[in-house]
Amino acid sequence: MLYKFKSQADADLFMNQGPAERILAIIGKPAGPQGIISPGEMAQAIAKLEAAVAAQAEAAPSPAAAAAPVGAQPITLQQRAWPFIQLLKRSLEADKPIVWGV
Repeated sequence: MLYKFKSQADADLFMNQGPAERILAIIGKPAGPQGIISPGEMAQAIAKLEAAVAAQAEAAPSPAAAAAPVGAQPITLQQRAWPFIQLLKRSLEADKPIVWGV
């Protein structure tokens, strides 16, 4: 399933099911075919995502300890969450909800 997050404050954001559902779980929203994040929920969602990104960065092994085959570097939560955090910030500033599946 592909999630399409929409807001009148920014361009649409497309995410694969796994990363989208992980982000939704972090911010406390149920995954599903439809949903909404209201402007009143966005500041807390931003804080939760930024805290999760910071926690993962602290727990990550050093680059030398995490030597992976060339070109086989996993995509981090920070890389997955950054566009979503930007969408949240722009939508909060414009006082517009983020919806999916509608």
